[in-house]
Amino acid sequence: MTMGQDGRQPTNGDALMSRFTRPEQTFPTLTPAEIERIRHFGEVRSYEDGEFLFETGKPGPGMFVVLKGHVAITQRDGLGHVTPIIDQGPGQFLAELSQLSGQPALVDGRAEGDVETLLLPPDRLRALLVAEAELGERIMRALILRRVNLIQVGIGGPVLIGPPHSAGVVRLQGFLTRNGQPHHLLDPERDRDAAEVIARYSPRPEDWPLVVAADGTVLRNPSETELARAIGMIGGAKDDRIYDVAVVGCGPAGLATAVYAASEGLSVAVLDIRAFGGQAGASARIENYLGFPTGISGQALTARAFTQAQKFGADIMIPVTVKSLDCTRTDGAFSVALEGCDPLRSRAVVVASGARYRRPDIANLDKFEGRGVWYWASPVEARLCAGEEVALVGAGNSAGQAAVFLSGHARKVLMIIRGGGLGASMSRYLIERIEATPNIELMFNSEITALEGDEASLLRRIHWKSRLSDDVDSADIRNLFLFVGADPATAWLDGCGVTLDRGGFVVTGAQSEQNQGRLVAPLETSVPGVYAVGDVRSGSVKRVGGAIGEGAQVVASLHGYLGDAAKPAL
Repeated sequence: MTMGQDGRQPTNGDALMSRFTRPEQTFPTLTPAEIERIRHFGEVRSYEDGEFLFETGKPGPGMFVVLKGHVAITQRDGLGHVTPIIDQGPGQFLAELSQLSGQPALVDGRAEGDVETLLLPPDRLRALLVAEAELGERIMRALILRRVNLIQVGIGGPVLIGPPHSAGVVRLQGFLTRNGQPHHLLDPERDRDAAEVIARYSPRPEDWPLVVAADGTVLRNPSETELARAIGMIGGAKDDRIYDVAVVGCGPAGLATAVYAASEGLSVAVLDIRAFGGQAGASARIENYLGFPTGISGQALTARAFTQAQKFGADIMIPVTVKSLDCTRTDGAFSVALEGCDPLRSRAVVVASGARYRRPDIANLDKFEGRGVWYWASPVEARLCAGEEVALVGAGNSAGQAAVFLSGHARKVLMIIRGGGLGASMSRYLIERIEATPNIELMFNSEITALEGDEASLLRRIHWKSRLSDDVDSADIRNLFLFVGADPATAWLDGCGVTLDRGGFVVTGAQSEQNQGRLVAPLETSVPGVYAVGDVRSGSVKRVGGAIGEGAQVVASLHGYLGDAAKPAL
């Protein structure tokens, strides 16, 4: 048997490590001088041979810097498989992104012989990243690359078992992918271990997929909330604290608010019902955002902001459903009612809840949602379209970005557009890209009238008609993408006094009649201390750059409001 470069015998971990990108940046070694700079942020901890420093599925204690000895990092999934990943020794540090917020570890770390470490709890790790700019940059890059590699190689996280094209598999893969959570999928027709689990639990078609958590718990086609709870994603407010600001919505506007507010010393809680990024997070490529001349995917852009907010100490709670907002402030704080959790209290509130995808008036549409009808186009959905003809409805930038992205996977993309052109609602660069793509066909002045499926309620055929004549047509289409706009997500504001316009968007600044006669900030609503930013705000630009700008702008107003509230009454 051949030996590795370090004298060890090759293991399965070596095969995994060979698939990691940028290993020298992913697993750097700190110099003695750098370790000395870190010392006052941590405390020395010792471990005996075989003792766990951290365990899969249990909250991580923070970042370890190895001073003496070696630590074996291994993958352990809920099926009982243990796979070596890497052995880390003196000068190396043990952590990934979950340690920024104390979330469950994705891998095991076990002492090989006696080990001495320097432990930095999450709050001290965040302090190090801010205080030591150059060193913090190296560490943060490594944390990000480790998470990226875990996702790409399929290490850590839950095991999904089921047919790759089943609606439940696609739904949960999309949820985990949008939230940057590692996972891997096993097809029972190809994997023996998966087949054994199937034989043991005898799932019915509606049970797909089975999900195996790190502790071996098996869930049958769980909801996103059930899955998030099983893998330790969900966390409510920490103790009975009152935050400076609660941000409802984790899209670009909410993330910008969180980054700038937390970096300026405010205590921030961010809540979202599904995933960070909002609608922008589902964009395949954004090419007109400042500073990215070659474009950037919405997932990549918002993932960076998500990590940045955690770096500065924002508490991000996903997925949680905000039920209502109590603006009575009987104890001086707003109360945000959450489904299944205790209320969260804050001195100020930023409404960044964006919009919900609009559903066109098509009979039986809900029957095919998640079973051939999609409201975003991510790599998960693109996998289902390989070599097929797909249809897409919409004429805005989101529709254009999705059409271009899908054209690289599907045999043909049929764009169905109610109007007579694209110029009124789509950026010119996207129009030119679409016109230059040979497998995108444009059908103007048309609308879908009916959907057909099979006995399993999977979409199989669509029908459409011309809006200018009596012409009707149909095609065998298994995947239909709908980008027909969105309605504001403001139902949770009912009863708290926040003024909405006729479309349900939040009115801010001097536009609100309740604000007449008093000096108010441009982003303040009719309720003092409640602000609105991004797509949910009446009159907003409805662009990623505009949303981020408003998220940054509102922080100055927050400081003013919180400063005034803290002044003693005369």
